[in-house]
Amino acid sequence: MSKDGQNARKKAVVLLSGGMDSCVCAAIAARDYDASAMHVMYGQRTEERERRAFEGICDRLHIRRRMVLKIDALRQIGGSALTDPSIAVPHAGQDFGGRASAQQPGTSAIPITYVPFRNAHFLSAAVSWAEVLGAERILIGAVEQDSSGYPDCRPAYYQAFNEVIRTGTAEGNICIETPLIHLKKSQIVTRGLELGAPFDLTWSCYSREDEACGACESCVLRLRAFAAAGARDPIPYVAKAPR
Repeated sequence: MSKDGQNARKKAVVLLSGGMDSCVCAAIAARDYDASAMHVMYGQRTEERERRAFEGICDRLHIRRRMVLKIDALRQIGGSALTDPSIAVPHAGQDFGGRASAQQPGTSAIPITYVPFRNAHFLSAAVSWAEVLGAERILIGAVEQDSSGYPDCRPAYYQAFNEVIRTGTAEGNICIETPLIHLKKSQIVTRGLELGAPFDLTWSCYSREDEACGACESCVLRLRAFAAAGARDPIPYVAKAPR
């Protein structure tokens, strides 16, 4: 594409954690928009590894405008196995449908790996940056099906957030897009392979930064998705989880 063509493309901000879903979302953003990528370090266990994944994915997809934010509030607030070192990251249950070992106390469906209202923090920062850049789209790789059941990954959440953006920004013309939200994980793998998403650079494990544990909920979901898609997961694992 010519330089003029690149400049004519609409701008978008993609929230890129460095995981499988956000990587596919970034590939979509790089294909369809003049994309800028935002990454948030919030005190999660695999913070440094996810940062490296973010930089590598941006390099591979030729996303030049990047912003890395550090948010201390979520670590201080705690309440999640991802941000509180005193809470162990649970292994996914053998049946992986009942999540008794992964639930927060007093809840029936929300895993202890849920970071309370995390995506609101991320989206708020992305909206602020989008206003400065003149971007009208924010892409996030939220997934409702085949996921951990986080409440801030539901379609209704993004519909409501878009209304907040419409009424609370200068122009009211920024919209969140969730291109993967209705897909199964295996479909996301297939879509990513079609797009040339650099899965080899991604990181999904909740607990380790050297080799993926293969046993946490995120690793199991990922391994099963690649298996169902008939593809090989290119990242290293300590041990493969039952599928």
